[in-house]
Amino acid sequence: MTAVRRRTFLAGSAGLAAAGAAGTLGGPHAGAAPARIRTTHEEHRVVVIGSGFGGGVSALRLAQAGVPVLVLERGRRWATGPNATTFPHAAAPDKRALWYASFPQLFGRRVSVDPYVGLFEAVVGDNMTAVCAAGLGGGSLVYQGMSLQPAEHVFNAHLPEALDWQTMNRVHYPRVARMLRLATAPDELIRSAPYRAPRIFARNARRAGLPVSKIPMPIDWSYAVRELRGEMAPSYTNGDSAIGVNNGGKHSVDVTYLAAAQATGRVTIRTQHNVTAVEQIAKGRWRVRADRIDTTGRVVGHTVISTGTVILAAGSPNTTRLLVKADATGSIPDLPDGVGTGWGTNADRIYTWTNPDESFGATQGGPVVYGSLNWDDPATAHTIIQASLPPMGVDARTTMMVGYGVSTSRGRWVFDRSRGEAVLRWPADGDSRIQQRHIDPAAHRIAGPRGILTDTNELVPSTWHALGGANMGSVCDLEGRVSGHRGLYVLDGALIPGTTAACNPSMTIAAVAERALDRIVARDVGPII
Repeated sequence: MTAVRRRTFLAGSAGLAAAGAAGTLGGPHAGAAPARIRTTHEEHRVVVIGSGFGGGVSALRLAQAGVPVLVLERGRRWATGPNATTFPHAAAPDKRALWYASFPQLFGRRVSVDPYVGLFEAVVGDNMTAVCAAGLGGGSLVYQGMSLQPAEHVFNAHLPEALDWQTMNRVHYPRVARMLRLATAPDELIRSAPYRAPRIFARNARRAGLPVSKIPMPIDWSYAVRELRGEMAPSYTNGDSAIGVNNGGKHSVDVTYLAAAQATGRVTIRTQHNVTAVEQIAKGRWRVRADRIDTTGRVVGHTVISTGTVILAAGSPNTTRLLVKADATGSIPDLPDGVGTGWGTNADRIYTWTNPDESFGATQGGPVVYGSLNWDDPATAHTIIQASLPPMGVDARTTMMVGYGVSTSRGRWVFDRSRGEAVLRWPADGDSRIQQRHIDPAAHRIAGPRGILTDTNELVPSTWHALGGANMGSVCDLEGRVSGHRGLYVLDGALIPGTTAACNPSMTIAAVAERALDRIVARDVGPII
């Protein structure tokens, strides 16, 4: 297990005031704080902040190299298995769906809700809301699972060619595919009644002259087949897997990378540890401050960790917010000027698709079967996939499509001293070029002349695929080393410059992290780590 030295004391009113001034990622809990909160001081060799793709890859590969690692995750562990009820139902979400600090941002502080360390945090900025995950496994818990590898010509047009697509194609993307055990839906499943909506999508796309592919997914599809046979309660086959798969069979990071990391005996994972600050103690030495929280988000303790290595893998919004705050407050001096810039949405678009002439089904199997990969031109490359609606009880003759693509619009995070945190500034017309000229027309072609598309982004501009903020090139090198700051790394979506080449980001984030860890283990373990 991770070597650790610790000392503990009780923080009185002065300590609480300092903790309150520091703030928390996602905001303080509205409830009353305990009168005295225990603070624990520890030392660790490596601290990984976040447990999604970047954090999972980092923990496993460092542990395999003999390095003890501490992983801090702000959310809870979500265990699954046949007929489990761990995750909320997509058609009737409850408090488990939303991170407690999101309620004031979304609804105002006058709304009375039960706070919880839920799955989604909504980070509201100017003209854009970034949705990011909380929980052991990060975004892999709740993403639909599309695991797409960019084509070489699109990759090289939008990501640094020095990443070397050829080597990543030969080594790192396949490594991720093996870890996640990617597979496409079997024809037996697609022919079944619940999967009528994917079949209509594929038929319409082909009629429109657009390419159609099965989408690789980190799923053991035999679970869905067993559901059809009545061996488990529906989770895949009724479209109820949009915010977590209760039955299991989804190869998320917690049950792949992190499980393998823990099996080495060198990785300690602590959930419900919400990191509030990263500070430089001295050259090559770091301090990480975290609040220990209960399931309501109430702070029940503080942890202060000294370490020689910090790997930021909290997801693009939260990694970026930590760095922007550290830069503005001087807790990490001389950070690169690019911190907080180059942030993008991957041109996300989510549509409801209604057709009075089609029966998509009251029950729609999921999560994703088919997509249309329109990648010929690297300047306009985009992808459209079909995603099933959660069970509604009636056939509303409606399903969903999701689009994303290459984009050039970029936002930035700036520090708001009145709030004590970084906030997002996104241009009002951001991503309009790729969306209006290419993604929207492709979706309409698939919907057909009688199809009615409602673009949810026009109602609430949002992204589930936040990228950038600590970009390779302007802030970090290709391996995530923050320029001029020995022992500080960024290995998540914040490292990626705003787009993942017409693919959803998971495969590329993981493959870039795998590539980085190969080099970090070879060059940094020993002299730095």
